[in-house]
Amino acid sequence: MFTLYIADLLAPYENENGVTINFRDPNYSADDGGYHPVEIRLENDGDGWRFCYITDFCYVGSSYMAELAKDLDFDFDAGVFQNLFGTYPIEQALEMFQIWETNFVFYAMVSKVFTIQALTD
Repeated sequence: MFTLYIADLLAPYENENGVTINFRDPNYSADDGGYHPVEIRLENDGDGWRFCYITDFCYVGSSYMAELAKDLDFDFDAGVFQNLFGTYPIEQALEMFQIWETNFVFYAMVSKVFTIQALTD
């Protein structure tokens, strides 16, 4: 479901070299919580789209001291997975990715909590 959803979002950009898609919950804040912002980068290899990275952000800290930081980062180009605890080979993130993917699909497709913006290059 995830790849079909992303493919639908990419349809208008088939002639572009790359697309970065940002998913934002307009109500997400450090104090009130909400759905984490997500950024997905894909590049067009001519034969199809390739995922470069998927990054899930969260606020670290509270109130005016809060900063948006990477919570989960699946960097397919570099072959690494990062979270707040460290950096690991991407192969070790399979279970984490499956959990993230299931949640993301529900939030994006069923709950429709995100505003979506695509940037091309």
